[in-house]
Amino acid sequence: MIMVTGATGTIGREVTRLLAARGVETLAVTRDPAADLPPGVRRAVGDPSRPTTLAPALERAGGVEALLLSPRATGRASAELLALAARHGVRRVVVLSAVTVEYGGGYRRFAEEFERVERAARDAGPAWTFLRCADFAANALAWAPQIRAAGAVRGVHPEAATSPVHERDVAEAAVRTLLDPGHEGRAHALTGPQSLTQRERARLIGAALGREVPFEEVPPEALRRAMLAQGLPEDVPDRLIGYSAACLRDPGPTTDTVARLLGRPALTFAAWAAEHAADFGGPERPGHPERPEHPERPER
Repeated sequence: MIMVTGATGTIGREVTRLLAARGVETLAVTRDPAADLPPGVRRAVGDPSRPTTLAPALERAGGVEALLLSPRATGRASAELLALAARHGVRRVVVLSAVTVEYGGGYRRFAEEFERVERAARDAGPAWTFLRCADFAANALAWAPQIRAAGAVRGVHPEAATSPVHERDVAEAAVRTLLDPGHEGRAHALTGPQSLTQRERARLIGAALGREVPFEEVPPEALRRAMLAQGLPEDVPDRLIGYSAACLRDPGPTTDTVARLLGRPALTFAAWAAEHAADFGGPERPGHPERPEHPERPER
């Protein structure tokens, strides 16, 4: 059995679906007892940032062999959850980490958070694999309200560049490393196939919509004030603005790891934008994937 934290988030939802489709016994961790899960998936109701709430579910389940750890779900409790999992017989852990741990650049505070989680995983006992992800293509969903309302993106640092990775590629890599041997003790840097500035991403979303979507630059302090006026904690605008400033100075890497792991080319941001056109005000496409309940914030 495989335990998935963040099972209703951007990556965890897709991992849970893929595991269920393969007939793999799956225990989905969720705070919501009514969360919509694929048929056959078992539910562990609890708060992964308070691991003691998951102990009863682990005891009832028995036989949990592998864990997908999402630091976005566990917060500062990753080490505690890893220790709990080890005590209950978990033998393999796959950690959703960040590419900045390996390549530098990015926002240093993000890297430090993921470095702490990786150290905890190394020390916990089970075999570990790290999926060091670039920022998710799905982070662009944060622009959707602006694009639907005004047809444009207003933000800082339009030339900040990374190689955004499609969430389906990350999920398939997670399933591969959870199930297949040979990934123990390895770190895989997962990126999209192309480095793109924020302005270029807005343009590709526009192409998916059939109209221009300009990126209108605003001063960092003006954006910070606007975010604080929305009631966000002070550290949120500082983190997001700091991240884009770091990517302006030092664009993230582009790797071929997805292609090597999955045996096919990495999915492009243009493909992601076409799949999600309806989220930005375009027509619904047949087979449009379900939007995650809790899209990841652009914090990679």
